[in-house]
Amino acid sequence: MSDTYPSVIPNFGLHPWFISDRTPDWLDTLKGFLSSTPSAAVGEIGLDKGSFGKKIDFTDQVEIFRQQLQLAKELNKPASVHCVRAFGDLLEILKSVGPFPCGVILHSYLGSAEMVPELYKLGAYFSFSGFIMSMKESKAKKMLKCVPRERILLETDSPDARPKLVDSKLEFFVEREVSNSKEVVIGEENNSSSEENINHPANIHHVLAYVARLLEMEEKELSELSYENAVRIFSYEGSKLAQK
Repeated sequence: MSDTYPSVIPNFGLHPWFISDRTPDWLDTLKGFLSSTPSAAVGEIGLDKGSFGKKIDFTDQVEIFRQQLQLAKELNKPASVHCVRAFGDLLEILKSVGPFPCGVILHSYLGSAEMVPELYKLGAYFSFSGFIMSMKESKAKKMLKCVPRERILLETDSPDARPKLVDSKLEFFVEREVSNSKEVVIGEENNSSSEENINHPANIHHVLAYVARLLEMEEKELSELSYENAVRIFSYEGSKLAQK
């Protein structure tokens, strides 16, 4: 996909949900992928104490996460980080391994406002998806206001993180079909409220509108800011962006 679409940046990493399936030489395999694809970053890696993640040994999660963070740092590449209900643990690990001059992307960030300054000092970028709409608005606004503008990123986390909209007809979505046929992309509006429908990348404009409103910014200004920040963190040596 990265070879076909210039805007796609490849990433390789072992997600915490899948560490139980790792092979004894998983780290060497990961190093091989990153060596053979110099344009790739590290991720998605991280910690998870959520409903699914709590079934996976947390000590193992921590060890696998540490090793991949260290690898990203050694290779001078950014790492995309997944964190669910483990932000205290995350901060302690980042402090022990970091700082990270090439950055860490805290994807779908839902941590507290109070943690932002310490995470920022370690090199964190804060990426916001439709999940931010599930937070209490006053809490989300307080947290967003703490994030330095040069560290703000926007994402959809598609197919997850469907945005919560007052008018669901404005939402783009992908419909899950019961049959064996392929998923169908619905065009300009969502004509179903079924929870079976999954998020679509086009919903980025709803995330943009929501975050811009809470930050009291123009949408155009925020979209340009997020784009510039994304270009910066993904312009590491070997990346497609750095070659332009």
